[in-house]
Amino acid sequence: MATKVVMEALSPTMEEGRLVRWLKQEGEPVRAGDVLAEVETDKAVMELPARGEGVLRKVIAPAGSTVPVGQLVGIVARPDEDISSLLAGTRAAEPPAAMARAASASPAAGAPGPQAPAIAPASAPASAAAAAPESPVTPAAPSAGRKPKASPLARRIARERGLDLALVPGSGPGGRIIKRDLERAVAVAAVPAGPARPREAGYQDVPLTQIRKTIARRLAESLGPVPHFFLTVDVDMERAWDAREALNALGEEPKITFNDIIVKVVAQALKQHRACNAWWQGEFIRYFDEVHIGVAVAVEDGLITPVIRHADRKSLREIARETRDLAERARQRKLKPEEYTGSTFSISNLGMMGIREFTAVINPPEAGILAIGSITPQPVAEGSTVAIRRRMRLTMSCDHRVIDGATGARFLQTVRRMLENPLAIVW
Repeated sequence: MATKVVMEALSPTMEEGRLVRWLKQEGEPVRAGDVLAEVETDKAVMELPARGEGVLRKVIAPAGSTVPVGQLVGIVARPDEDISSLLAGTRAAEPPAAMARAASASPAAGAPGPQAPAIAPASAPASAAAAAPESPVTPAAPSAGRKPKASPLARRIARERGLDLALVPGSGPGGRIIKRDLERAVAVAAVPAGPARPREAGYQDVPLTQIRKTIARRLAESLGPVPHFFLTVDVDMERAWDAREALNALGEEPKITFNDIIVKVVAQALKQHRACNAWWQGEFIRYFDEVHIGVAVAVEDGLITPVIRHADRKSLREIARETRDLAERARQRKLKPEEYTGSTFSISNLGMMGIREFTAVINPPEAGILAIGSITPQPVAEGSTVAIRRRMRLTMSCDHRVIDGATGARFLQTVRRMLENPLAIVW
């Protein structure tokens, strides 16, 4: 019996995926559990397994295509099995040349909307796979000679952009044209076919990657709805500096970084201030007994936050070893979903890049994130004299629905006290 190959939700937050490459080609035998393709999710590159046996009869979405979760991307069946019913209506509709010309003339061209994933039609070569979108549902072809059905919003967008609705396939109920269809048609004409594009116009339009789409969505979910407030403290890092030097002088690997020390200190402080180790859940607040620290890591074209689980129970060497392993695999896009989800509090460190102070955006549903600045020598008054001390600035972003000002301030006081007295970590 034929088996549909659909884009699976390979991570908890995945809404669409990009087919990086097919590992099986049409006509090749397939067994249940075989890896059919590699898929770029919002966080990593993962494997798409086969759920049936036979041969890969049809690749519907080519390499480079971006398709929503649940959409058909291929078919596995017996070599002699009739799959015509499964293939019916799977080919993406391409806008005619007139539509493409109208879209390219639009001032808004090149801005596909969040509901318009850009993927190539089945006939496109792999090198142009990001050039054209495919509908998440089968679009209805426009009827010649009849006024096309369209939503009021779609009609207004069409008027503003000078688009001919008669040339736009509708994917709404009964073939109705909706906003997504217009965005898709514009994207087909405007998105460049490859990573490079001639810049005669003085600019370049580059399609969003999966991770960049997720970052954009998450920022909108955080900065808009989450009422942020910020608390900043300066920390004397002289003792922490000496402690790190002494630990690394022992010659053990991996070397301890200040980030490792901060992860350990924050984890210990969260055990004392459970009110900051929490998630906002709409109708309730979830306070955690366990401490899982998300550590922001810069990757190509974005940011990902691997999680150090039970950070309060781990030694500095364990934290250092795990952080390096997770960061390296994050940059290679090889993290498993459980390795970048479930953090109860996050840390973002730009100090190594010379940034003295910044504010970080909370990662919902977490209630807080700590931004780490650089350690710099600064003049400090000591009685009637001035001394040069190594100082570091910490800024905590708080969700005011969960953390009050005094609550966050007490947490930061504990973090500062531990960093200024590193022996407090071992008690």
